[in-house]
Amino acid sequence: MIELQNVAMSYSGAELLSDMSLTLAPGSFHFLTGPSGAGKTTFLKLCYAELLPTAGHLSLFGKDVRTMSRDEIAGLRQRIGVVHQDCQFLDHLSVEENVALPMTVNRRTPDMTQLRELLAWVGLKRQANALPPQLSGGERQRVALARAVIMSPDVILADEPTGNLDWEMSLRLLSLLVELNKMGKTVVIATHDLNLIRQAKPQVSARVLRIAKRHLHTAGADL
Repeated sequence: MIELQNVAMSYSGAELLSDMSLTLAPGSFHFLTGPSGAGKTTFLKLCYAELLPTAGHLSLFGKDVRTMSRDEIAGLRQRIGVVHQDCQFLDHLSVEENVALPMTVNRRTPDMTQLRELLAWVGLKRQANALPPQLSGGERQRVALARAVIMSPDVILADEPTGNLDWEMSLRLLSLLVELNKMGKTVVIATHDLNLIRQAKPQVSARVLRIAKRHLHTAGADL
């Protein structure tokens, strides 16, 4: 589905990630760990081709990104939902409108019944008409997750989705991501919270990955 072969990434001549190889198989679940500044966000950006590697091979859904046009890459990226660490919204649009924005941008008409079911699934049915500044941190993260899955992607990448949440809300968000995985979605969660990883152990079969000293390592056995 997403495959990296000996991938490296450099900024201004300085190598940030080196010789990374990994296959994100359909329906797999991964935790990505590592110290702050190790390159977790950069790794995720490679996985949805926001960044292209400076060396090695990156394939999305069996296609080498080096042979693809920008429009072709953009088309494939519709199959990948991303929950950003600093989830940004258009403050003048309602929660419902922000969640539907990926469809609007792609000139697709949202199914309002499906949209409302999605908001109910993340526990935000009552906030559908609220504006983003009126939301709590936990509500904002759930809006971000709903927006990431509105296009029914095959892969969900979440960058520190629980970083600013209390424990109860972190567990709620984790349960939603586990539920997506049980629907057959590939899920990658970048996190520094080892307690969250331990909490997932009885719920899902996951692989723990760690970025350290520019390389990707398997941090331990499968959960």
